[in-house]
Amino acid sequence: MLEKDLYEPVKKWLEGCGFTPRAEVRHCDVVAVKGDIVLAVEMKTSLNLDVILQAVDRQRFCDLVYIAVPKKGRVIFTRRWKMLCHLLRRLELGLLLVNSRDGEQWAEESIAPLPFDRVRSRQQSGRKRKLALEEFKNRHGDYNVGGSSGSRLVTAYREQALLVASHLSRNGPMTPKALRELGCDKKKTLGILYDNHYGWFEHVSRGLYGLSDKGRKALEEYQQIIKELE
Repeated sequence: MLEKDLYEPVKKWLEGCGFTPRAEVRHCDVVAVKGDIVLAVEMKTSLNLDVILQAVDRQRFCDLVYIAVPKKGRVIFTRRWKMLCHLLRRLELGLLLVNSRDGEQWAEESIAPLPFDRVRSRQQSGRKRKLALEEFKNRHGDYNVGGSSGSRLVTAYREQALLVASHLSRNGPMTPKALRELGCDKKKTLGILYDNHYGWFEHVSRGLYGLSDKGRKALEEYQQIIKELE
């Protein structure tokens, strides 16, 4: 679908909303008017930063601004698409999706250009905020480099796993209860041993866990961090 193929379904949608549309007005793909309301639509074959920047520029002189793109089934379920839609809501931009089936095309409103409610947005993201704060508080130090990619991160979980491994290295096989009494996390120690996410531990007998060869290598790799944890 080309950009020009979007015009007719967008025009019909605008007319259905009571607007009178005109194409290619002062560098805008579409300008539509209803009473005192001036609306602009920027049309592109995909939703990207370039068209978002264009739409933001149209907000300088228009009351409402939409972006119109073809509706692509797989794309709208991606994480990037969801993040772009969140950005549109924050910028108070609307989004029209143009459908095509059996030779027919029509536009539908996916996002309305409404005022962005920051309070409500933060409330909806309460769980993510809580998880971020928990991770921050549960870390004992700043062992990562911001902006790194492809490297193993020292998370709060890895810190706790290293502490468990350190105690097992010094004391031999232990029970989760004994490890908790030595200061390991009261809630996560059993899960760390049972899940064995890093392969650092081995199940010796019922309720008793020891350190694997992989765990001993990890202690050598993270020995400086372990000193600070202890």
